[in-house]
Amino acid sequence: MVTSADMRIRIEERINQGLRGQWFPVAKSVELRADRPHGITVLGERLVMWRGADGAIKCIEDYCPHRGAPLSYGEIHDGNIGCRYHGVIVDGTGTVQRVPAMPDCAMEGRKALKDFTVAEHSDAVFVYLPSVDRPEPPELPLPPELSDPAWAGFLCTAVWDCNYRYALDNLADPMHGCYLHAESFTLAFGSKQDLLELDRRDAGFRVSRVGQVGENFDWTEFEVREGGMYCFLDIPYPPAAGPGGHMRILGYVTPVGPKRCKVFFWRMRKVEGLARAAWRFLFRTHLEERHWRVLEQDRVMLEGMPDDARTREMLYQHDIGVAHLRRALNRRAKDQLAAEDALETAAE
Repeated sequence: MVTSADMRIRIEERINQGLRGQWFPVAKSVELRADRPHGITVLGERLVMWRGADGAIKCIEDYCPHRGAPLSYGEIHDGNIGCRYHGVIVDGTGTVQRVPAMPDCAMEGRKALKDFTVAEHSDAVFVYLPSVDRPEPPELPLPPELSDPAWAGFLCTAVWDCNYRYALDNLADPMHGCYLHAESFTLAFGSKQDLLELDRRDAGFRVSRVGQVGENFDWTEFEVREGGMYCFLDIPYPPAAGPGGHMRILGYVTPVGPKRCKVFFWRMRKVEGLARAAWRFLFRTHLEERHWRVLEQDRVMLEGMPDDARTREMLYQHDIGVAHLRRALNRRAKDQLAAEDALETAAE
């Protein structure tokens, strides 16, 4: 009999690992080539990706079905991937095409590896990790700014050596901006005292400061959809930052392992024509380094937190966004575990 304590442990373990049944950004488009494989890890699962001759991306388990060597160490042969250890060639569906060392080997023609659905958008590559209750990929959830030609921006990625939950909590916590980033170019303004309010939306929620708007990183909105989750926020820009309004950050966090995640941030500004060209030039030559410093402040702080920080914390009013986000993850973990348990019971 499964006790409530056992279930709490299972839920905690599942959330720490990362929730399946979602799309996750895993790489920049420029990292995927037709002449060499690219290995990634997502939710602890090792995958290998490459482009076929037509530019379409293939994604399968990073595991040679012969002896388990990483296919990501191998080579591309006519759109398929060859293992460097013994030369076994596998296609993008995970089916063994050829065993060069033994023609007509029984392995040939067998589907030996799982393959994964891939999507490419706005300079990023997304992979769908299926779950028992969501085996087929739903629509890829994307911020509307990424499809709106009025917005221009840049994608940046970084690997942080902390559990992905800390990165999500950090985004759901606007009050840290005026403290951690108090010496930054854009976030050095505003009051260090305030209250926060939570606004539940049809697909997600918004957490914002009550007494201050437009001075600092004053609000974050999370979109929580069937196919995954992303967030967005605005960074106030002074006139010295060039044409356009505030800079909008569009963010995803991808779990890699228990103590590692990868963040994907699009830095966007609503500018067109000559103003767009001026903004892009100014960002690349002057502002980008300053924004990387802000990200580094987040990374260093989160990586310095102990792994058991959540079990020792004392939350207060400013943490309403963090608490709401955690409840959403908790509900999704329960649904996944219930579906898996039902499948196991049916099989028995």
